Amino acid sequence: MKYLVVPVFILNFIFLSCNPQEHVDLLVTNAKAYTVDEDFSIAEAFAVAEGKIIEVGTTADLTSKYSATEIINAEGKTILPGLIDAHAHLYNLGLKLTRVDLDATESYEDVISRIQAFQKKYPETKYIIGRGWDQNDWEIQEFPSKDTLDVLFPDIPVALTRIDGHAMIVNQAALDKAGIDESTEIFGGEIQKKEGKLTGILIDNPMSVIEATFPEVDKQAQTRALKSAEEIAISLGLTSLVDAGLNSDVIHLIRKLHEQNELKLRIYAMLSNTEENISEFLNSGILKTDRLNVRSIKVYADGALGSRGAVLKEPYSDLDHHFGSMIIDLDDFQKLAKRIHASEFQMNTHAIGDSANYVVLKTYEELLKNDSDKRWRVEHAQVMDESDFKYFDGENIIPSVQPTHATSDMYWAEDRLGEERIEGAYAYQTLLEYAGKVAIGTDFPIENVNPFLTFYAAVARRDLEGYPEGGFNPDEKLSREQTLKGMTIWAAYANFEENEKGSLEAGKFADFIIVDKNPMEIEENEIPDIKVLSTFIDGEQVFELN
Repeated sequence: MKYLVVPVFILNFIFLSCNPQEHVDLLVTNAKAYTVDEDFSIAEAFAVAEGKIIEVGTTADLTSKYSATEIINAEGKTILPGLIDAHAHLYNLGLKLTRVDLDATESYEDVISRIQAFQKKYPETKYIIGRGWDQNDWEIQEFPSKDTLDVLFPDIPVALTRIDGHAMIVNQAALDKAGIDESTEIFGGEIQKKEGKLTGILIDNPMSVIEATFPEVDKQAQTRALKSAEEIAISLGLTSLVDAGLNSDVIHLIRKLHEQNELKLRIYAMLSNTEENISEFLNSGILKTDRLNVRSIKVYADGALGSRGAVLKEPYSDLDHHFGSMIIDLDDFQKLAKRIHASEFQMNTHAIGDSANYVVLKTYEELLKNDSDKRWRVEHAQVMDESDFKYFDGENIIPSVQPTHATSDMYWAEDRLGEERIEGAYAYQTLLEYAGKVAIGTDFPIENVNPFLTFYAAVARRDLEGYPEGGFNPDEKLSREQTLKGMTIWAAYANFEENEKGSLEAGKFADFIIVDKNPMEIEENEIPDIKVLSTFIDGEQVFELN
């Protein structure tokens, strides 16, 4: 960082002439560093040796005690612990960058035009794959049909995943390739029909049959995906993240890239729930390095609210007699939970609807009643019945939430849930009161990667235009201190990593970021505009804003 580095030989000459000093790799001075320690203290300086913080204190004390290979004068700027995204999809983000981007489409016609532009740019494409559409953002808020796709793309398969990853529109060529017809039945979702004919809309489990026919992604493409996604993540201040569902081959590739120092980001990898993945890792045990931790299994209980796949105790308010659908059979879920319980692994279950959350929480409670410190996670905990919050104890059962889901869904969520149920939805402050901590993430690429948009959504519960005034269900806002903890030390705790990261304390990894504005002090509406000036992992600068 050329604009922050002080000539080391001058400082060393001054201090060495007074007393002998211990040599360190890096000394950060004149900072406003939020340590996120137990007292949430603010420090001026810290010293780093061999990738770890060895002391935190004042500039005067540390400059008198240490000489350093590099000294960074932060000039009063704000430093935060490296941010941890507690629920994301790094690999999927990388894959998405090579496919049709359907984010922020304003109509189905807009979707079609983007596909046509993609095909024109890549005429050799043998399977058109895209993601990001959301019918709730369109004037006609209904699922599209495959008719237009069939006319425009009669011979090339097209599969377009909804933004939440729980619905898909495909053309006839894709259906034919996957062997899906009007008689196909698949548990855990829906193959939609109209007047007995396939519409091309698939919800949840049937999507996997389509995905199985996608062209294979080779190691070179996988590597490009991981590296390109990492570049985005570290530029926005992430030094660690949870990849919520990976297969064994990608996990082993990540380990190899880490070993070759081609990937810097620390990754807590949840295993996707397949027999192949589970058998391999339950037999081999936890895989833990400084940058990779594999000790959890990601399970889907239900679908998403936006595609009406989330399982509710009472019917959807905007669709009579519809309750959503479980992705996993109840008996299979309980058998899997018992299997994981017999191991050292953590169970992390996606649960959106209040019924799905109840099933997950009751199963957890029954299995863990004689245990301590299991830290099984409920991913999203999005719609909760008032009577079910009590299951979160912060020790055996903890919530993992994504505040930007609240501000993305708030325009239509009450239509799905009704006036009464919406009060228990996206209830982050209530979850915190019961659990004592919440792990905070984004779920990117469903949401934007930028963690400061997450921070803003948590504390303001408004969109970037300031809607709604006062915030969406404002009693559920988190304070700025709670939010920063949720994105650092509590996220680390949810990964069994609170002793090595999540705060700026002696003995922990020197993962930190320097930002241009102080998120703890600036006006609320300025938080989304915060820029990361530098990102450090192990005390090494891995990003600098040009």
